[in-house]
Amino acid sequence: MRILSQPAYVLHARPWRETSLLLEVMSEDHGRLGIVARGIHGPRRQVLRAALQPLQHIRFDAVLRGELAQLNSAEAVDAAPRLRSDAALAAFYVSELLIRLAPRQDPRPELYALYGEVRMRLGEDAQPLAWTLRRFERDLLQALGVGFDLTVDGDGAAIDPAARYRLDPEHGPRRVRDARSGERLRNATGRALLALAHDVMPAAAELPALRRVLRTLLADQLGGRGLRSWDLMAQLGRLAVPGQSPSPGPEPGRPADDSVA
Repeated sequence: MRILSQPAYVLHARPWRETSLLLEVMSEDHGRLGIVARGIHGPRRQVLRAALQPLQHIRFDAVLRGELAQLNSAEAVDAAPRLRSDAALAAFYVSELLIRLAPRQDPRPELYALYGEVRMRLGEDAQPLAWTLRRFERDLLQALGVGFDLTVDGDGAAIDPAARYRLDPEHGPRRVRDARSGERLRNATGRALLALAHDVMPAAAELPALRRVLRTLLADQLGGRGLRSWDLMAQLGRLAVPGQSPSPGPEPGRPADDSVA
């Protein structure tokens, strides 16, 4: 099948054999695709190589045969945002989630639009990074058909803003009643769930617990296999702060509590 003038975002690129790249892209009309870009090295191919870097918005022609497409041509649609530090790590996390959870060759125009939206937000740096990622996780789960209505619990009762909730992968919000105080604080308040449902940023103190409960749903979809970005964040969380002793850090495969993803 020939693919012509197809818009896509580059999620990942890695060397393949001596002169080629193996790409993962999120396309508008064909979903996530694996693409082989052959012969991209050399001075005459510099523009093409630049267009095939992660985060880049491209338009490409290719021939799809089986699992992988063969790239014929590609050009950049715009300039990818220049991200640093935590924002760059967040972009890696967002791309990795899509690679792991979006089926290949399954048309999902809403995922293409979602990636473009979070890419813009990461580049603008107008809102806290943690909030940008919580919105992305919410919308990703909804687009994959595994999200929940966050205004009611698993039994259909309205969410109580003053209560604490966990997110059950099968039933959605479940009220936490008789847990120890430390365990309760690891669950999200109803107030935070309602804010997320209405796309209103909650107080900064609410965001870590919101991340933890959404992580339960994501981990279930990932089938027990963690993300490289989670491991990297865990390693960064173990770095010593000047003047303090290094903390033991979280268990492998889990991000540090103060990470944003």
